[in-house]
Formats: sequence, structure tokens, C-alpha cells
Amino acid sequence: MALLELKNLHVALEDGTEIVKGIDLAVNTDEVHAVMGPNGSGKSTLAYALAGHPAYEITGGDVLLDGESVLELGADERAQRGLFLAFQYPHSVPGVTVTNFLRSAINSVRKARNNGEDDPIPIPEFRKEILAQMDRLEVSRELASRYLNDGFSGGEKKRIEILQLAMLKPRIAILDETDSGLDIDAVRVVASGVHELVGPDMGALVITHYQRILNFIKPDFVHVMVNGRIVEEGGPELAHKLEAEGYERYGKAA
Repeated sequence: MALLELKNLHVALEDGTEIVKGIDLAVNTDEVHAVMGPNGSGKSTLAYALAGHPAYEITGGDVLLDGESVLELGADERAQRGLFLAFQYPHSVPGVTVTNFLRSAINSVRKARNNGEDDPIPIPEFRKEILAQMDRLEVSRELASRYLNDGFSGGEKKRIEILQLAMLKPRIAILDETDSGLDIDAVRVVASGVHELVGPDMGALVITHYQRILNFIKPDFVHVMVNGRIVEEGGPELAHKLEAEGYERYGKAA
């Protein structure tokens, strides 16, 4: 049984326009899968639909997490089950500090896993963990007391996303264009954090346009997505081929 399994998945916008047109894909723990494709191919739509964004309707197929369908679950319930989405453009949340946001998120997950009973993380344990992870991910400690992503640089926002990933320890991490707008040092730090976290308890689905981040997050499998469909699959060598040749050879895959 796969950790995350997509079965003939179809996704449409609110106006009925179909964007994802039947995708089959399975991700196991200790695996990194890369979904690559040109702009407008449906990659981000796929990510948002998996996370339960209400603007994207799953019109066919199924999404299984640990063998159970999540189609009837809201975004918060999917997150509590262990599905994590790192955004291409993380939103700022004025009035909510990074520390308070992370503690609330962790306590929400702990409560869900404790059958609805409150099970807050002890403050000393939380403080020790967040400081250790911030140092490891090269996140400035002063960001912990600032409002989430408010006035943060692009690199700081992405580092905070990976900090969330490290603190929440989800089952499946979906990274949507995480390398977008980052310099090479920030890409290295973010990718290193993801690479360290993937293991026996977690798998990752990395959605990207370019091969650059895959130099640091070594994918086990690469899936090429064009016009809402997976048109080619292979190993890490396929990412290098795409970097060299681009997507023109796929034409307008129908």
C-alpha cells in the first residue's frame, strides 16, 4: 500500500474548466517524486487540490493517504492526517507570530491524533525543538517573534515553510515550486532540510519547473506533466534531460 496514491485524478476550476486530466501516481515513504512540467501544465493546481483548496474541485478519481480516501476531508483534516503543502508564494499573517503559529499547528495535529482530546506540546519541549530546527535550517532566531511571513524576504519565507515541515513532521510533504525566487544558497538550505526529513516515516512530492532544486533533493522518480497529464516518467536522469532539452519535444500533449 502506497503512502500517497492518486487514481485517475481529475481536477477542475470553479468554472468547470478541467486542468488535471487523469493522473495516476504513487509515493511511498523514503521516496522523493518530482513532478516537472512547463508553466500552465497544471502542477500547482494538482498541489492545491491534494491539499483540499476549495477553489479546485476533484471531479473524478481518488486520493488515498495511507490507503484511505481524503476526498471528503477538509484542508485542516488532511493536514491533521499528515499531508503538508509548502506554497510557491507563502502568505503573510499579520498579528500571528511564527512561534504562536507553529505551536497552534502542532497542538492541532496532536489533538487530532489523540482522538480530539487536547494534548498540547510542553513549552520547554517546543522551545528546544524550534531552536534546534532554526539553527539547522539557518533561520534567524529573531524571525520566531515576528509575524508570520510579514515583511520576510523570499528566502526567509521558504525557510519558514521548511521549518514548519520540520516541526510538524507530516507523512507526505508536497512542495510547490519551493525554489521559486531563491538564490542558490537558499535553495541548498531548503533542499537539505527536505532531504534530511524524507525517510521511513515521510515521503515527498516536489513540484518544480526547473531541475535546479533536484541537484540537492535527489528524486527517486521524475514525472513529466504537460497539459494536465503525465506524459513521461523515469529516474533522476530524466530531470537532467529536461534541463538540457526543455519541454518542446512534448508539443501540446493532449
